[in-house]
Amino acid sequence: MVSTRLLLGDEAIALGAVHAGISGVYAYPGTPSTEITEFIQANAPQVRSKWCTNEKTAMEAALGMSYAGKRALVCMKHVGMNVAADAFVNSAITGINGGLVVLAADDPSMHSSQNEQDSRFYGKFAMIPVLEPTTQQEAYDMMQYAYSLSEEVKLPVLLRVVTRLAHSRAGVVTAQPKDQNPLNPSNERGNWVLLPANARRQYASLIEKQAMLQESSQKSPFNICREAEKPKMGIVACGIAYNYVMENSPAQLGIEVLKISQYPLPVQAIKDFAGRCGTLLVAEDGQPVVEEQVKGILGADYIVKGRLTGDLPRTGELTPDSLAAAMGLQTEISFQPAENVVPRPPALCQGCGHRDVYDALNKVAAEYPNARIFGDIGCYTLGALPPFRAIDSCVDMGASITMAKGAADAGVFPAIAVIGDSTFTHSGMTGLLDAVNDNANITVIISDNLTTAMTGGQDSAGTNRFEAICKGLGVDPEHLHVVVPIPKNMEEITRIIRQEIEYKGVSVIIPRRECMQTLNRKLRAKRSGK
Repeated sequence: MVSTRLLLGDEAIALGAVHAGISGVYAYPGTPSTEITEFIQANAPQVRSKWCTNEKTAMEAALGMSYAGKRALVCMKHVGMNVAADAFVNSAITGINGGLVVLAADDPSMHSSQNEQDSRFYGKFAMIPVLEPTTQQEAYDMMQYAYSLSEEVKLPVLLRVVTRLAHSRAGVVTAQPKDQNPLNPSNERGNWVLLPANARRQYASLIEKQAMLQESSQKSPFNICREAEKPKMGIVACGIAYNYVMENSPAQLGIEVLKISQYPLPVQAIKDFAGRCGTLLVAEDGQPVVEEQVKGILGADYIVKGRLTGDLPRTGELTPDSLAAAMGLQTEISFQPAENVVPRPPALCQGCGHRDVYDALNKVAAEYPNARIFGDIGCYTLGALPPFRAIDSCVDMGASITMAKGAADAGVFPAIAVIGDSTFTHSGMTGLLDAVNDNANITVIISDNLTTAMTGGQDSAGTNRFEAICKGLGVDPEHLHVVVPIPKNMEEITRIIRQEIEYKGVSVIIPRRECMQTLNRKLRAKRSGK
């Protein structure tokens, strides 16, 4: 039934995928992509939607569903693309059977991330189509288009959004849902078995498809030109940046606009556009992916401005104000924080078990002048801030254990790793196996709050199985401890930490107490009778 709904960008993507007839969504929670899977879990019981252990397993499971002939969606934030990259890049070589869309939610300005990487590079690297919606409506509409395109060209399609689109709302007109594809497993064994002989043939096929992808982009309904009479300059506006350009009324300024929302870049359209406009400004939220390519298309003698030239900021989110300045408009700062407002940095929740873990760690670490505590990705990363200042590093998912091992190999003592329960199953288990195999002199703290807390309380893959996992990886049961991180147990916890630091080998301590946020939600639900 056709209707109009007020949706987040993430929700528009989710509903668009459901209406396109997906049979499964595979994802690991990561801001700003999390709400896509949550929306499908809450609104589409016919779609398989349980959280995956990490982005690589999600990508591979989605590829397996595509192999079976059904449509699948795989979702992750931009740094998750690094984890999924092996399967993602190779999926362009195998090709697909049922439509496959990979959603990457990028985070310019690093609101909740370690970097500002741009997932469009991955699409170009894998040589597959990339779509980048401008609005929530376009995000919804693109899902049906993306699955049709995927099945037409027999390739996965990358859909790239940014935080500002993912987490803002707009009215979305929905269409009639499609039925799911029937089960139809692929019989093309030579496409899926990437032995060198097959892979070489498949790679040649991928190269041959590039002309088709270029033609599709040239004709795309999402790549459009807003012409101006006798244009003084042209703006190539990508994805959400198109909105910011249009807010500044470019036609009244004699500026022509080429909107780009499907890649690879439509080369002929860009050449024709440049021929009419003279100087070009490239507006894109993220890294200068298109700016670099446009310079290559037009040659060194053509003036192309953007982030590389300093006409737009090199870092952070694009804004209507920064674009207005690049367009030659005088702008006023529309919002200025009050001088008497004191910044309030994030902090661990009151009553959080991680607080007691850091209190105990700080107390024991102070007894060792050269102690180093290697942290990881999760809400417990806030232990780097006051009042704890407890961790010395935080690089990527799972790095705490392997960095502690490398530091211990170099002679650091004590080398302590702090990792959360969800992060441990995501990327920490293999590091622990390395440490066990080398009998590294490290102490690993798996701070277990029984959920994936940082992204809103999703299920954690290893809940109630961490002791068994550690034993299975070879941790000596005599040096595997479970404690309850509450103040009255502080003496016991500090005693165990001291004891295991002095043990010359791998030891694991699991402080376990439920996240206060998920516990409170359960209690509220119980009181309300839900």
